Amino acid sequence: MSNVHSNLFVDDGGTGLLPVLFIHSLAGNTGQWSAQLSHLRASRRAVALDLPGHGRSAAPADGNFAIDSLAQAVHRSVEEMGLEKFVLVGHSLGGSVAVAYAGMHPKRVAGLLLVDPSGDSTQIPQEEIRPFLGALDSEAYPAVIEGYWNQILEGSTGATQEKTLQDLRSTPRETVVSALKAIFQYNPQPALQHYNGPKLSIITPLNETPFALHQLDPNLPHQVITGTGHWLQMDKPEAFNRLMDKFLAKVDDK
Repeated sequence: MSNVHSNLFVDDGGTGLLPVLFIHSLAGNTGQWSAQLSHLRASRRAVALDLPGHGRSAAPADGNFAIDSLAQAVHRSVEEMGLEKFVLVGHSLGGSVAVAYAGMHPKRVAGLLLVDPSGDSTQIPQEEIRPFLGALDSEAYPAVIEGYWNQILEGSTGATQEKTLQDLRSTPRETVVSALKAIFQYNPQPALQHYNGPKLSIITPLNETPFALHQLDPNLPHQVITGTGHWLQMDKPEAFNRLMDKFLAKVDDK
């Protein structure tokens, strides 16, 4: 069932066990979780939403894409949907938003599942970031952003490459650039440490960096899926869903 809750487009369905809420990556949308939604809805409510400025959700009126602001937009939608307690899943940018949300509303989040999440990008030297952001603010934007996408799509299936590049091209440039700048300004460590519930990070080898969340937080277990690009849940849905199911079973038992 598709609806709009507090200006966010929502794909909502299923009943039963503890609900799961999915938050997509930068330039993503609910469709990037289709394999997970159909898998879970046989036994529980599974909800995916389009972040502000993505998919079928309007951009924020004030143009604010700060991570905490995106988390607050998610919370308004959660309230309207009547989700009292749920497992929160976030991929990439959505991982940062999920961490921020869990830090703000820890009692609402029964479990936190991160999917190749953005790390603490404030640790990246400014001399590396400035040229990239400068290029995105120039006429070189299409070539630069698609070049970056192609790097992190290495190892992906043709279907995943086609879908994610199409999603990127459909996402307004202002959304992409503003949200990227927000990622580079966000330190997720305080929020992640504030959340004491069950958590797991499922990553690809791309996430093996010094500022990755599982490197910074010793209380964040992680598991690696190889042979995929950054969109591992789309490239290897069966392998991802098996790990997700194990995590959900632990949360359900609590």
